[in-house]
Amino acid sequence: MEKIKVTCEMEVTLRMIGGKSKPLILHTLIENGPKRFTELLAEVTQISQKTLTNQLRELQKDGLIHREVFAEVPPRVEYSITDKGATLWPILELMCEWGEKNMDERFELTAPQCS
Repeated sequence: MEKIKVTCEMEVTLRMIGGKSKPLILHTLIENGPKRFTELLAEVTQISQKTLTNQLRELQKDGLIHREVFAEVPPRVEYSITDKGATLWPILELMCEWGEKNMDERFELTAPQCS
């Protein structure tokens, strides 16, 4: 496997959680526990099914979330946070706090995700 070249340690974090939806997915799974795809789609607003699928695959590949398929009819799939993913909690909380403190009149909060 070819290694991904990065210029600094911060880039590793950004590659794993960068993007509009990944932090929201992680935050939701840490705060609320395992979720099915449709539940995540409802909670992480303004995301298409395709984008959510891609983001979940990348998070799983990076070892931040776990995908479990239950042998039921119809099949049930749940996504949950891994121990590695849970270590991102302090970073996600700081992002929430920073956003709350620095939100100005340009923004309208329509679906608060942070507690």
